[in-house]
Amino acid sequence: MKPIKIAIFASGGGSNAENIINYFKEKSHIAQIALVLTNNPEAGVIGRARKLNVPLIQFNKKMIADTDVIVELLENQKIDLIVLAGYLLLVPPLLIKKYPNKIINIHPALLPKYGGKGMYGYHVHKAVLDNKEEESGLTIHYVNEHFDEGKIIFQARVNVQNAQTPEEVAFKVFELEMIHYPIVIEKLCLELPRV
Repeated sequence: MKPIKIAIFASGGGSNAENIINYFKEKSHIAQIALVLTNNPEAGVIGRARKLNVPLIQFNKKMIADTDVIVELLENQKIDLIVLAGYLLLVPPLLIKKYPNKIINIHPALLPKYGGKGMYGYHVHKAVLDNKEEESGLTIHYVNEHFDEGKIIFQARVNVQNAQTPEEVAFKVFELEMIHYPIVIEKLCLELPRV
């Protein structure tokens, strides 16, 4: 059986991407990270991907809007699963149609709360704190045509009652991300048909 080939899309620092890449180095018979793609020429994920010897593609909004370019690239690489790891652009409908239930995202809150356009990173954690939530967490979900509205795959919760700043909330959620995202990806890979 061939391993599942994964493409990671990221816009930021790339800590989740690096964690996933390292996780599957030990499980390359299950899945391989074939490609990292970023829309941000300043993204920290660029340096991380290079350090880990994972092929990297930079693209702009026009290339993702003209999704034939990205779809062709993914098809040429025989990508089976797309993993969003801090990717901030809306995934175009054509890409979603081409990869139905094969694009997943991680969101740093318990959806459906604190999701939608503009709700990422610091903004999410500040909203959780401002609303005096007792808990926050992460949501891993399939991607559809709307921000953070796809079917939920997995959620993990953490108590944030004692958090004083958005950064403290972020740290608690980040710890969950590092543990759970690779494990959930692995489970999905094992469920995908492999030739």
